[in-house]
Amino acid sequence: MATPTTLPATFVAGDVLEASQMNALRGAFRILQVVYASTTTETSTTSATYATTTLAGTITPSATSSKILIFTNSQLSSNSAAMQTGIRIFDGSTAVLTNPRAIIQNAAGDLALLQTMIYLDSPNTTSAKTYTLQFARTSGSGTVVSQANAAPSTMILCEVSA
Repeated sequence: MATPTTLPATFVAGDVLEASQMNALRGAFRILQVVYASTTTETSTTSATYATTTLAGTITPSATSSKILIFTNSQLSSNSAAMQTGIRIFDGSTAVLTNPRAIIQNAAGDLALLQTMIYLDSPNTTSAKTYTLQFARTSGSGTVVSQANAAPSTMILCEVSA
């Protein structure tokens, strides 16, 4: 684990730091960059195979030791009784976080639900990483829709130094 950074004694509250002084503050667990993505494009599926939404964010870590903190908010809706809907964050090759029971619907009629997912990924690369949101019908039958009626879905990717 990294050692926490402390301010030199010459720094006092209210001081405006110059660029040269910022190096004294460099340490672990800082947010190095933030990427924001959003979409309102509706996507639907009746399949048990995960479908990709139009919500995607790409971030390029500055070090292999960096972590990527992922936040997503998305609206899912379903139109059938006794159906389950799954949602996951996908990095192009692997599902990094899956909730196979994001919606459990036991009664007839439409159901819409805002899904929030948070995950800390350790990609171990300095190559660009693209994260997408995917969803599927995991049991039962019917249609699952993301961003129904142009409801917005958002993703925030934060590179965290380690």
